[in-house]
Amino acid sequence: MAGDALSDLLKTVRLTGATFFDIEAQDPWAVCSPSPASILPRILPGADHLISYHVLTAGRCFARIIGKEAILVEAGEVVVFTKSDPHIMSSTPDLRADPPTADVLEIAAASQTPFPINYVKDGSLSARLVCGYLACDALPFNPLLEALPPVIKAGDVKGDGGWLGQFIKLAVSEVAEKRAGSKTVLTKLSELMFVDVLRRYVEALPPQQIGWLAGLRDPHLGRALALIHDRPAHSWTLEALAKESALSRTVLAERFTRLVGMPPMHYLAKWRMQIASELLSTGNSNVANIAAEIGYESEAAFSRAFKKMIGVPPSAWRLGIRAASGSGSEASETEGELADKQR
Repeated sequence: MAGDALSDLLKTVRLTGATFFDIEAQDPWAVCSPSPASILPRILPGADHLISYHVLTAGRCFARIIGKEAILVEAGEVVVFTKSDPHIMSSTPDLRADPPTADVLEIAAASQTPFPINYVKDGSLSARLVCGYLACDALPFNPLLEALPPVIKAGDVKGDGGWLGQFIKLAVSEVAEKRAGSKTVLTKLSELMFVDVLRRYVEALPPQQIGWLAGLRDPHLGRALALIHDRPAHSWTLEALAKESALSRTVLAERFTRLVGMPPMHYLAKWRMQIASELLSTGNSNVANIAAEIGYESEAAFSRAFKKMIGVPPSAWRLGIRAASGSGSEASETEGELADKQR
């Protein structure tokens, strides 16, 4: 069940693969990542959050967020920068790199195949990377992004273990052969790769870890989260959710708040608004139908709740208008307020 909540979230926040780079390098070398503000409008202007990743297919290198400690990456491993913080990939831990030029960004954005970057001069290749981006919605509610560390490294240095090993083989093949449809294949592969990295990260979490992903791992909270995601329009109460999760009301409320970071009813309210925002963005349903789909019998009650939590009315969100920073309310719906939506 816990996996269902993760799948639902990734679907609702519209996880999408984007531009790719094929980098061949000879020591010494260093590549600085473009800033999210510079590349996101070029590759996926409709998204509001960028995740970058680098798969090392040959050699070894170092990855570091600027100002942070470098991480060793070996062939067969992938490093994911979940917030796309400015970072450098390099042959040694402290090598500096010039920022990408505007020309490189424009060419990469327009490219229909992996964009090659060659840092090999007159010697032998010392490292090869397949690098790319994933974009997703961060607003109004994406608990996954809040639960992830800035950097995740995963993989098998032998390069042939599990899905990541298969991803590397397929990515190398697609980049080398440049067959028709390579960009689409790499896009889907990168999305699957990211899910596998997430699963590995969850499995490796220490017992004392807190956060949304730790909640997924807990069998009772994983059940509660799956129920909320599977049946968001249901008239849930804390008591009903606790019974379905095989916990008492008190234990569910305490454990959910401690691990996930908010009470169950607050999470339910925010998840409903996330679904509503996605439906509004796609433009396939009118406001009344969206209200009914997430459990509101009154369009007016839904509109009031949406504006209270998101900061703008549904009609404005549909037009791409977002609340100013600090707008909107983080107040949760109590059981009484959730019941009031039926009027």
